[in-house]
Amino acid sequence: MAITQLSAFLENVPGTLCKALSKLTDAGVNIRALSVADTKDFGILRVIVSDTEKTKAALGEMTIVRETPVIAVKMDDKAGALSNILSILQSADINVEYVYAFTGAVAGNAYVVMRVDDENQAEEILAKNNIKTLNDEDISEYLK
Repeated sequence: MAITQLSAFLENVPGTLCKALSKLTDAGVNIRALSVADTKDFGILRVIVSDTEKTKAALGEMTIVRETPVIAVKMDDKAGALSNILSILQSADINVEYVYAFTGAVAGNAYVVMRVDDENQAEEILAKNNIKTLNDEDISEYLK
């Protein structure tokens, strides 16, 4: 049930992020979630999008684009919800490499994207604890 995240390596200069996002706009791609991590010379744009193939084509004109399986987790929008999820993963010895959040249209819900060292095991342990992970179709449904 992992979802597809695309990562694009961008030069860390003024206008590069704007150019990348403009390419997605021109391709008619809707960004569902976004994260940017930077270094002095480069940044990594991570996106969950409405159309991975259009995104790869659009961003591929200017940079390297990689697909990465990640999990998206639905949780209550309340204090401690993420800590609870992280504790469950820690107890199963699952490493979380990075996390970023995104919003949806349903009040009371919050969502996070996680890159973990074992997506299948993470989804299995979260399901056993009644925590819903999303698939690519769910992303479109929850984020209308």
